[in-house]
Amino acid sequence: MKKVNLDEKFARFDAIWSPRIVAESNGQLVKLARGEGTLVRHTHDREDELFLVLSGRLCIAMDGGTVELGPGELLVVPRGTPHCPTADPGTRFIMIEPASTAHTGEVTTDQTVAGEDQEWI
Repeated sequence: MKKVNLDEKFARFDAIWSPRIVAESNGQLVKLARGEGTLVRHTHDREDELFLVLSGRLCIAMDGGTVELGPGELLVVPRGTPHCPTADPGTRFIMIEPASTAHTGEVTTDQTVAGEDQEWI
């Protein structure tokens, strides 16, 4: 067992919308991410996705409206829910999701990080 220092891990990357894996528990990956601007709208048909904001502001737009998250707030986006994350510059957050979760669901853009390209730090 090794503890994870989030500040140390965040210091190792500065890529936007490119999550890095820091832990795994019961088939769930714990990922750190930086957000800025808008990620493509997408859906995860089989997996829920948890967002926990550490700093900044993350907005998740869904068909029923937009949820704004600040530091210390989290949201679980249910499977099958189309969503589009937008973040203020400097936003840092944690995502917890099954290892099978594709970064941008069925949508592939230049922002998409393929499963085999997900990086552990």
